Amino acid sequence: LFFTDLKYSLSINPLLPTYSPQPDNKQPAKHTTLQWREYAGGQVDIGASDNADFYFDNESPRHAVLLSPFALANRLVSNQEFLQFIEDGGYQRPELWLADGWSTVQEHNWQQPLYWQQKNQQWHEFSLHGLQPLDLHQPVCHISGYEADAYATWAGCRLPLETEWEYAASQQTVKQSSRDGHFQPMPTDDQAALSDLYDNCWQWTGSAYRPYPGFTTPEGAIGEYNGKFMCNQWVLRGGSCITSSGHCRASYRNFFYPQDRWQFSGIRLAKDL
Repeated sequence: LFFTDLKYSLSINPLLPTYSPQPDNKQPAKHTTLQWREYAGGQVDIGASDNADFYFDNESPRHAVLLSPFALANRLVSNQEFLQFIEDGGYQRPELWLADGWSTVQEHNWQQPLYWQQKNQQWHEFSLHGLQPLDLHQPVCHISGYEADAYATWAGCRLPLETEWEYAASQQTVKQSSRDGHFQPMPTDDQAALSDLYDNCWQWTGSAYRPYPGFTTPEGAIGEYNGKFMCNQWVLRGGSCITSSGHCRASYRNFFYPQDRWQFSGIRLAKDL
């Protein structure tokens, strides 16, 4: 939260100050080809295990859900792919948007992701390393849930359910790439079944933030933390380039209003099989 608030505060300063210099270490030249990972579904268990070292109350109780066969994209949507959505009139086509999303686009005159801007007819993106030329291979970031949903519709796909995401992610070891001073999503050449799970952008899901079956709000101050927010918000899963390792686990449930864009949030596509 410190870094997300700091980035927004610096971005509205007309001098666009830099928090830290861009590191010199080499990044992968390009992202991997988008491929689909298929999952058979069935009855699966979701939620934190009782013997886990730590989890928040909203990750419990563990319970069974029934999943239809589905597929997830192996990586996140890139800036280049989202730029194609923009160039195809994505922000001007109401048929792509949920009704509330279209109202939000009109109210705020959204034309591009939060930190994108054009300079000398070239796209740039503001980061904690200052204003940088847009890296087409980086995962698109600071996307609202409405934008993520509209892009998925445009691409002929959908957003994953949070249960699908957790089931798929739980089959892989939790891993964060070394950031080495980077406070920005990076292109990946990770050949894992699902890359970008925890170390680039939080991933919007199509799931409302509601309690699991059997959830009860704890007594006292801890009960003010999660349960009272289970209304009108969407779940995000995974982690980002600024997420601490202690928050990286398959069962973690992040949540924001679908119009929020200041979080390091991106898009992983899903589809039915």
